[in-house]
Amino acid sequence: MKDISQKIFNRPLEKLAPSERKVLEHFHQKRHISSPEYSEGSPLTLGQQLADKVAGFGGSWLFISIFTIIIIGWILLNSFLIIGWVKPFDPSPYILLNLILSILAAVQAPIILMSQNRQGEKDRLQAKKDFEVNLKAELEILHLHEKIDHLNAKIDQAILNKKLPANRKAKP
Repeated sequence: MKDISQKIFNRPLEKLAPSERKVLEHFHQKRHISSPEYSEGSPLTLGQQLADKVAGFGGSWLFISIFTIIIIGWILLNSFLIIGWVKPFDPSPYILLNLILSILAAVQAPIILMSQNRQGEKDRLQAKKDFEVNLKAELEILHLHEKIDHLNAKIDQAILNKKLPANRKAKP
């Protein structure tokens, strides 16, 4: 395996990155590096599940629609109370509504960021797996090229030694 490392990566086996060493081991042992099952690691905690649900709902058109209806309703209700000469519970400039919106933004933003950070970590792991699969495929292709070159050299040598008719070379 050390000679393969030097030949392909131009580095000794000890200086290869862990992912490169893993790919080289799979290549040397003729094992698949990709697997059909996808494991996401440890199960999600309650906080992570909640963050995903909040991020999923907070970034949906349903949330925007409901929130728009609530704000318009809040403004209309307080406006009609002013017209009806009844003291509104949140008169214009709607300080209570602004406080609720600020609290919602202050709580929702970090929760959405937690969900996005975890999704980013999953994307990085998937990119690492993709890199390993692509690297192994490249090694396999290089190995096939070497085999084909070796076979072509044998065919050429056989033709030169007149052991094989020249028309055999043209067949794929």
